Amino acid sequence: MTLTVLKIATACLLDEAGRVLIVRKRGTQAFMLPGGKIEGEETPRQALERELHEELDLLIEPSKLESLGHFQSRAANEPDHWVEADVFVARLEASVKVQAEIDALDWLEVHAERQGHLAPLLREQVLPALRRRLLTD
Repeated sequence: MTLTVLKIATACLLDEAGRVLIVRKRGTQAFMLPGGKIEGEETPRQALERELHEELDLLIEPSKLESLGHFQSRAANEPDHWVEADVFVARLEASVKVQAEIDALDWLEVHAERQGHLAPLLREQVLPALRRRLLTD
């Protein structure tokens, strides 16, 4: 069996209370970070800017996106797929509007214990890295 690797770019968008914006795509169960697949010759930042605009009607200044790291995990919604993700962090300074394939959004307390509804990438890789980053800020 061959695993397919999806290259994606996502963002930990933090509100004034330090919560992270999470989204759920139409027809899926797991909440994940906003973002999506990198297309063609896009850089991860370019892909993220495009996806945030498409999904949340959000424009973020590229200089406000700080790299959290590069992570790999099994995909939440596609069997036999893995994701390879460039993850960024930014403070959310504007309101967001659910659109495109996004069905719902929620706010996640970074230190919350209940995480069963989260995509593997977010639960297993990104949240621990984000917690470490926030401790040093």
